[in-house]
Amino acid sequence: MKIAVLTDSGSNLQPEYLKKHKNLFVVPLMIIADGKSYRDQKEITAEEVYAQIDEKDFSTSLPEIGDLKQTIEQIKKEGYTDLLVINISSGLSGTYNAFRIELEATKGINITQYDTKTIGAGQGYLVEQAIELADKNVEVKDILKALMKQRKDDSLALYTIGTLKYLKKGGRIGKVEGTIGDLLHLKPVISVDLEGVYVTLAKGFGLKRSLMTMKNLFVEKFQNFKIDLTVHYGNGKEKAEELAQMMMKVLNVRTLTLSPLTPVLGIHTGPEFFSYCGRKVEE
Repeated sequence: MKIAVLTDSGSNLQPEYLKKHKNLFVVPLMIIADGKSYRDQKEITAEEVYAQIDEKDFSTSLPEIGDLKQTIEQIKKEGYTDLLVINISSGLSGTYNAFRIELEATKGINITQYDTKTIGAGQGYLVEQAIELADKNVEVKDILKALMKQRKDDSLALYTIGTLKYLKKGGRIGKVEGTIGDLLHLKPVISVDLEGVYVTLAKGFGLKRSLMTMKNLFVEKFQNFKIDLTVHYGNGKEKAEELAQMMMKVLNVRTLTLSPLTPVLGIHTGPEFFSYCGRKVEE
């Protein structure tokens, strides 16, 4: 048994992590700017997107099937017997189904596909757990059980945004409540539910109160555990650094990651965006 893990760029994995794990493969989602297509993280950066987000017509698209085919062929050539595919939430993207169609037509390797029902570091931590277990020669069926437990019980991902207009424009509004938030300066605390769509957990008057609510929810869930923590941001790196230090003081953090949100997701959140994603880890 030789297991490869394949994901899409919605997992927002760090370049250093990708370089370290030769059994991990990523197919980029696509970004369209004024009709021209770019591969997420490879041909366009978060900084470029945020700098032009109100000047150009941005949208997102499914991965190029040619990229997926090429990656699968590479995995087979490298002698992997099993492939675990971990995708961005099917409730927020058509990527899972696009992969499924191609995977069902693939021969010569055992394939298991998993719908994370989440995005960003929430998805990325599931990929990391899969890699950790694959490296220990754990069978795919048992890796899948561990991923389901982490997604349901042992992780939390919360987001807040300055405006709902980018979610509305991209059609990703889900169950997040309507326009009154912008009118009253209410900032939503958003999560992705187990159906894989955005939901509002709380609201605060202004960004500061929403961030405080996010912190409190994290403390409530993780105060008795050691965790890995990711702080995502749009174009507010300095603020994100402050938030990371605050969270380090109130939580038992094993590993802290501070990273911009991958641009294919940032198009839907806008530049005023902050996220905490955490997962329990063993002592």
